[in-house]
Amino acid sequence: MARFNENHVTPAVQGQMDLNLLFFGMEECIPGHTWGPGLRDSYVLHYILSGRGVFRTSETVYELRAGQGFVLVPDTLVHYSADLEDPWTYAWIAFKGLSAKSLLQRAQISSDDPIYTAYGENRFACFYEDLKSAGEDRASDVLSQSILYRILADLIRCSPEKSDSHKPQHSREAYIRKAIEYIEGSYSQKMTVLDIARSVGLDRTYLSSLFKDQFGISLQTFLLEYRMSRAAELLGNPELTVSDVSRSVGYNDPFLFSKMFKKAVGSSPRQYRESMIASKIIR
Repeated sequence: MARFNENHVTPAVQGQMDLNLLFFGMEECIPGHTWGPGLRDSYVLHYILSGRGVFRTSETVYELRAGQGFVLVPDTLVHYSADLEDPWTYAWIAFKGLSAKSLLQRAQISSDDPIYTAYGENRFACFYEDLKSAGEDRASDVLSQSILYRILADLIRCSPEKSDSHKPQHSREAYIRKAIEYIEGSYSQKMTVLDIARSVGLDRTYLSSLFKDQFGISLQTFLLEYRMSRAAELLGNPELTVSDVSRSVGYNDPFLFSKMFKKAVGSSPRQYRESMIASKIIR
């Protein structure tokens, strides 16, 4: 009998908007087991632990085996099925967030090229067990996020080196990284999109277009969501008032902060804090 396990992550972890761990699982497939055709609204990385199977997109059919993997890209129609004689067992991890697309691009993963092969030392084969164990720890949210980042780091390490033809893209990525570094160091201060553009030496419209291409959102929205992701972390500290958190992420007006937090997260700062407390009580 096939074994299927899926674990969903608590809201406290989902508050990390730069990279959200959503759920993870593992399945020992029966011969011919299929999924799709269908699509997801998040990235879902699969790693084949044993056996074989076929992964299909609208353009290509891939025959895969243990040691390889595939990534479901949001809003991309796919279909996959286990081999009839040697069905695969795979583990998966689902995630989304501002950094998801850019990190996968560094691993050369996209809707046009969703396949990877695990080379060298990596932790793909044990990430499911690692995540299960992390869920039993009182620092489960931090541990789970660190495991997700480690998986993506291994994915980048396993990707082939880019050719010289990609150098212009490196230049765009360098501008984006420089802008993000400026945001990380200055988000608690009064800061505008123009300030960010000046810090990297680009026109603000052009820089915003780079963020749109890379993350699917404008630079202004990136800045907002980055500040709110930091605010979400700070709300976990019961010693800080909402006003304290507001000032810490660059908002002197706590009412404006609450409005923008709800716009980005979907709940007010107080409601978000209550949900974090409730999730810790349940665990």
